[in-house]
Amino acid sequence: MRYLISIFVLMLAACSSTPEKVYYQLPVKSPATQSAVVMGQQNQIWLQRIMLADVLTSNGITYQTSDVSYNNASSHLWASPLEQQLGQSMVSELSSALPGRLVSLQPLQNSPDTLDITLTSFNGRYDGKVLVQGFWTLVAWQRDHPS
Repeated sequence: MRYLISIFVLMLAACSSTPEKVYYQLPVKSPATQSAVVMGQQNQIWLQRIMLADVLTSNGITYQTSDVSYNNASSHLWASPLEQQLGQSMVSELSSALPGRLVSLQPLQNSPDTLDITLTSFNGRYDGKVLVQGFWTLVAWQRDHPS
């Protein structure tokens, strides 16, 4: 009898335990070295803003459960805000792709070109696909160029 009670207590404890939280971080390339000379000669691209759809702003990773339903995980969480991770990743990727430009999260010149990114989807789906959708706007400042 004591043995059965022990098993029952263990089973009950197993059912009531909280799932372990797992944290995720987007991978980031090691930053490209950019010198002050590059900043003086080329225009800066300032990643001014990354906006996320409301469903993506929670700490939990978003999963689309049907064509019209989304779920934000309670035990699979972003290690830091998704906007921050995407900003760091974009600066790293754009710096690698545009070695002649200074790309940063802060305005370092008087009239930098500004880049705004809006993500409408950044989630897994019930059918095994991953959605990454959005749009971007680049505003390039008019500069006088010597002839």
